[in-house]
Amino acid sequence: MIKACIFDLDGVIVDTAKYHFIAWRRLANHLGFDFTEEENEKLKGVSRMDSLNLILQWGGIEKSEAEKAQLAELKNGWYREYILKMDPSEILEGVAPFLGHLEQLGIRLALGSSSKNARTILEQVGLMHRFEAIVDGTNITRSKPDPQVFELGAEAMNLNPGECLVFEDAEAGIDAALAGGFLAVGVGAEENLGHAHLVIPNFIGLSLQAILDGIQARAEKHG
Repeated sequence: MIKACIFDLDGVIVDTAKYHFIAWRRLANHLGFDFTEEENEKLKGVSRMDSLNLILQWGGIEKSEAEKAQLAELKNGWYREYILKMDPSEILEGVAPFLGHLEQLGIRLALGSSSKNARTILEQVGLMHRFEAIVDGTNITRSKPDPQVFELGAEAMNLNPGECLVFEDAEAGIDAALAGGFLAVGVGAEENLGHAHLVIPNFIGLSLQAILDGIQARAEKHG
């Protein structure tokens, strides 16, 4: 039986991807090149340094490890400027009622995000108090698709992966949940997240029972 839900943050609870894109693009422009929204999709769920390495690769730019650390800090400074202006209106539609629904059912809530700014964002949008366990980029040593972030979340609640439902919007996040033995629900498009146990477009009007029924129906369909 499901006892807890573990949520990714960016693209699941709030849409901070747009702020990452603006900040990374600003960095690319600062370095003399541009990058597209399509390329930005490849950064979803990827750690800050791995994202920077990809962007430098796209720009054909070589940097030392020390220079990379400086660039990552520069980008993060810009990103923090944007997120410190966030407020509860930026919680994605349907999320707050769904969290309330889970709490009424006695389902425990955790956050599993590779973002080092996860706590700041939760504070800004007023959701910090909703999560019993928060695992973020400051706790993990291996980024998704490694399941560490979700494993630590389950561990913090003394639960097994099989007792937790993970909500993710990135392919790497679904891969991580599956690798850890979690039930994985993709939030977004079927074509990117089709390997999840279920894919939902958003949380509007959703119930836990509808999700569990959907997972079962999909499992039966795919044998």
